[in-house]
Amino acid sequence: MRDSKCANPGAELKPRSLYHAIASLHLYSAEFARPSSSGEKGIRLKLPMASSSLSAFRTQATNPPVDLPLRDSHGRVIHDLRVSITDRCNYKCVYCRTGEMGAQYPELAIEEYIRLIGLFVSLGITKVRLTGGEPLLRRDVVALVQELSRLRTVDDEPLDLALTTNGHLLDSLAQPLKDAGLNRVTVSMDAVDAATFERITRIEGSFAKVLAGVRAARAAGLTPLKINCVLLRGFNDDQIEGFARFAREEDVVVRFIEFMPLEEGRLWTPEIVVTLREIVDRIGRVLPLVELPPREASETARRYTFADGVGEIGIIAPVSQAFCGACSRVRLTSDGKIRTCLFSQVEHDLYGRLRAGAGDEELRTYIVRTIHMKEARHHIGEPSFLKPSRSMVHIGG
Repeated sequence: MRDSKCANPGAELKPRSLYHAIASLHLYSAEFARPSSSGEKGIRLKLPMASSSLSAFRTQATNPPVDLPLRDSHGRVIHDLRVSITDRCNYKCVYCRTGEMGAQYPELAIEEYIRLIGLFVSLGITKVRLTGGEPLLRRDVVALVQELSRLRTVDDEPLDLALTTNGHLLDSLAQPLKDAGLNRVTVSMDAVDAATFERITRIEGSFAKVLAGVRAARAAGLTPLKINCVLLRGFNDDQIEGFARFAREEDVVVRFIEFMPLEEGRLWTPEIVVTLREIVDRIGRVLPLVELPPREASETARRYTFADGVGEIGIIAPVSQAFCGACSRVRLTSDGKIRTCLFSQVEHDLYGRLRAGAGDEELRTYIVRTIHMKEARHHIGEPSFLKPSRSMVHIGG
């Protein structure tokens, strides 16, 4: 961090506290006072631009809230922030997109994401995952990771930084991301058969690109490396056993995800969901599984290893075995809106308040109040269930 009171802005300072550090964000990095490498500044889609310089964000240091850690009204501690930095994607996966719609929402400037994320961190967030869309489409993603790696939690620890990607651009970016401070990646990969994979992505040659990206990430040390596979009955559920072998051969953690009603179209029905129980039974017939204990209460995946202890499988079952009671997550969309649940019907415009000139204390108060209203659970499969207004690609995974 830089001290705003220092005669030499280039001099290094050990912040007296995290809050002093956040108050110094306006001198956070000289490079962020320049336009991004993409040539664009501020929010996109021809909306009025926010300032491209952090000098517009001068704030006063404030005392931390007295009610840390951050909790919702149901007593759940919220420590995991998912931040979408774009809703653009270079794939057209059939379970996610119609293939007829592109980006629907604006993107913020990188320094604006830094400021907003810093506010969440000052309230007790310890894990930040960058998502999209496809986050590697942002040309300044490595610089963003580098700046986030300098933030410290309220316990003066480095952030746990992760990124979810489709892997298409990961081959060349894995090592730069690791060098910038990224801890690990999760790659979305819905088949281990090239023909099936490319039928899902609708991009020729995509399987070879993603496999190269997976191997580059593992070589760079972005581990534990997780592979997320969304299963659809009658479409790619023939890949289950192949993924079990892939986990062992490629030294990755394969996580199967039950298909949720978050697609752009209206494909979802309960019958198309491949459940946790079925996945475990099918893999067990080929390679016996042993269930592993959870590492923390808010862990979303049920974890299994194989009988010989080599390899790991995870199953995320929000449909058949919901885990809302221990949810620790909150999301920030690419256009700066807080979503307290994937299936929220209401969004909370944090960025709009920043644009209107709200100071950090006001923004923190707004975040705390919004988190307090977090939903108790989702209602998938119930008569009252309503799909959210945004699909997954536009919310951020």
